[in-house]
Amino acid sequence: MFPSTSPDAGRESWPDGPRSGPAAPTRGHPPAPRTGPAVTDAERRERGGPRRARRAGEPARRSEDEIDEPEEEVVPAVEVRRSLALTIAGFAALLGLGLVLGAQTSGPGHRLPFAFIIFGVQLLFVLAWAMAMRPPAPLLVGGISAAVAAAVDIAAVQTDVAGLAPLGFLAVGGFLAAVLGQLVRRVDRVRVTDSLGATLLIVVGVVAFGTLIVLSRIPAGTQAITVCLTASGVALTVARLTDAVLPWPRLAPQVPRGAAGVVAGAMAGTLVSAVLGSYLVTPFTPTRAAVLGLVAAVTAVLSDLAVGYAEAGRLMAGELPTMWVARHMQGPLGGFALAAPAAYAMCMLFL
Repeated sequence: MFPSTSPDAGRESWPDGPRSGPAAPTRGHPPAPRTGPAVTDAERRERGGPRRARRAGEPARRSEDEIDEPEEEVVPAVEVRRSLALTIAGFAALLGLGLVLGAQTSGPGHRLPFAFIIFGVQLLFVLAWAMAMRPPAPLLVGGISAAVAAAVDIAAVQTDVAGLAPLGFLAVGGFLAAVLGQLVRRVDRVRVTDSLGATLLIVVGVVAFGTLIVLSRIPAGTQAITVCLTASGVALTVARLTDAVLPWPRLAPQVPRGAAGVVAGAMAGTLVSAVLGSYLVTPFTPTRAAVLGLVAAVTAVLSDLAVGYAEAGRLMAGELPTMWVARHMQGPLGGFALAAPAAYAMCMLFL
C-alpha cells in the first residue's frame, strides 16, 4: 500500500552546518560526566538548607582554626614578705650554730650532751612537720616519731660499732608502727594511703638527725659535721636574706622564693667551707672541705625550696593553712635533716 503523500512532501532539508543545540550522544558511548563536584544527600543535610546572604557590615564567618582560644587565667604572684624572710634566716642561723657548737662538746665516752641537743632538734622537727603536713592521726604519728627519736639516739650512743644499720631498722619499725596505728582507727583508715608520704618523711627526718651522733664517733667526723653544718647554715641564711632583698627571678608565682637566693646561698656555703678547710687538720684541705660544703649546702637549700613548693601545693588544693610558726620552721629543719646524712655519706666516701 502506497502513502497518499509524496515522499518529498513535509520534509525538511538537511542543514549544511552543525546543529545549534547540544549534540546527542554517540550510539554506544555514555554521556560525558558533569564538570562540577557531585553533592551527596548527606552533604545537603549537613549544609542545613540554603545559604543566608551576608548583610552589609556583618563580619564573614570564620573557620574553626581561626576562632581564638580563651586566654589562660593569670595567677597573681604571692607577695614576698621581707620581715618573714629575715625571721626564717635568723632561725636557720641559730639552728646551725646550735648544732655546730653541740658537735664540739662530743668526745670519746662523752656523747650524751650532743645526743640531748639532737633529741631537742628532733622533737622540734616532729612538732613542725606534723602540724604542717597534718597526717590523719597527728598525735599518734608524733608520739611514735618521738619514741623513734629517743631509740635512735640511744642506739647511736650505745652501740659498740658506729654504723647506720640500727638506725635503719628503727626507721622501718617506726614507719610500720605509725601506719598500723592509723589502720586500727576506723576514722583514719580511709586516709591512711594519703598519709603514707607524710608519715615516712617525719620518721625518716627524725632518723636523719641521729646520723650526726654516729658521725661524731668516726675519726674526722666532728670536723665533717662542723664543715657541712656550717655550710648548710650559711647557705640557708644567705638564701633567705637574698629573698628579703632581691627575690628575683621568681621560680613560681605561688612560691615566694627567688633563684638568686638559692644560687647565692649555695655559693656562700661552699666558700665558707673552703675557708674552714684551710684551718682544719689532715685529712681536710680547702678543696675537700669545699666539696663537702657544696654537697651539704645544695642539699639544704633545695630541701628548703621543696618545702615551699609543697606548702604552695597544699594551699592551691584548698587546704587551710596550718600554724604560722610550724609552717615556716619546716624549711630550715628539713634542710638540716637532709644535710646530716649527706655529710655522713661524703665523710665515708670522700675522706
